[in-house]
Amino acid sequence: MNICIIIVTYNGMQWIDTCLKSCDNYSVIVVDNASTDETVAFIASNYPTVTLLKQAKNLGFGQANNLGIRYALDHGAEHVFLLNQDAYLVEDVLEQLVRFQKSHPDYGILSPIHITGNQQKLDKNFSNYMLHENTGQFYSDFVLGNPINEVYEVPFVNAAAWLVSGKCLETVGGFDPLFFHYGEDDNYCQRVRYHGFKIGVLPKACVIHDREDRVQERPEVFSAAYFRNKEKQYKVVYANINEANTIDLKIAKLKNMILKLQFKMKYKRAADYKKELSILLKIKPLVEKSRIKNKEVGAHYLK
Repeated sequence: MNICIIIVTYNGMQWIDTCLKSCDNYSVIVVDNASTDETVAFIASNYPTVTLLKQAKNLGFGQANNLGIRYALDHGAEHVFLLNQDAYLVEDVLEQLVRFQKSHPDYGILSPIHITGNQQKLDKNFSNYMLHENTGQFYSDFVLGNPINEVYEVPFVNAAAWLVSGKCLETVGGFDPLFFHYGEDDNYCQRVRYHGFKIGVLPKACVIHDREDRVQERPEVFSAAYFRNKEKQYKVVYANINEANTIDLKIAKLKNMILKLQFKMKYKRAADYKKELSILLKIKPLVEKSRIKNKEVGAHYLK
C-alpha cells in the first residue's frame, strides 16, 4: 500500500506493546522523544523490524512526527499514518482509510472513529469533534437509523490516528514548530483547509484510544499552567491563516485593561494581565512569520 505508520513515543511502556502488536505487517517508524523508561530498549529487543529513531531530547509531538514523515517519504511512502502510542489499530482500518483516500484525493486527512480502551463507547474528546454543528448528520444518522455516510467531513479531528496523503504533505508541509505539544494538530487542520483539502472521518473504521482513565484538571487562573495554556490558545487563534490576524487588537485591549486596573490600584490583577501581555508580545513575531510561510505551497518543516 506504500503506507508507513509513524508513532511518537515518550515513556510509553504502558501501551507500546499493544500498539505495535496492532501494527503487525505494516512498515512502522517510531520516533522516541528521549524516553526515560524502558520504551526504547523494549522496542529494540522485541520489535527489531521497527525503524527506531532515537532522539537525544524531547522534540515535542509535531517535530518528532516531522522526522518520521520525512523518513517515510524518503523511503517511498505515498501515505503516512500518524498513530499515538496509546492507540491501537482495529482490524482492517488502514486498508479502509487508504482505499478511500486513493479514490478521494481531495481528503488530505482521514481519521477512523476513536473508541475507548474497553471498546464500549466513543472516546470523549473525539465525540465532541463529531457534534452536529461540525458534521451535520453524524449522530442523527445513527440515532434515527438513516443510511450511514461513507465519510463525514469535519473541520478538525485530533491527530491520534491520521492518514495523511503525500500530496497533502507536499502542499501543506509538516507540523509548524511554533507548537511544541498541543495545538499543532489544530494548526495543521487550519492549513489543510486553507490549501483546499478536506478532513474526513470514516464511520465504519475505528481505532482504540486507550486514555479514558486520565483526568485533565483545569489549571488555577493565573497559575503557570494557566499561562502555558493561554500561550497555546493564542497561537492557535492568531496563527490561523483562514482568519485575519487580530493580535494587535488583543494587545491594545490588554494594555488598556492594565491601565484601568492600575488606576483603580488593583496592582496584583494588573501584574497578572501584564504576564498575559508579555506572552502576546513574545509570540507576535513568531505568529506573523508562521502565517506568511504557511500560506505558501510547499513541504514546509519537512526538509
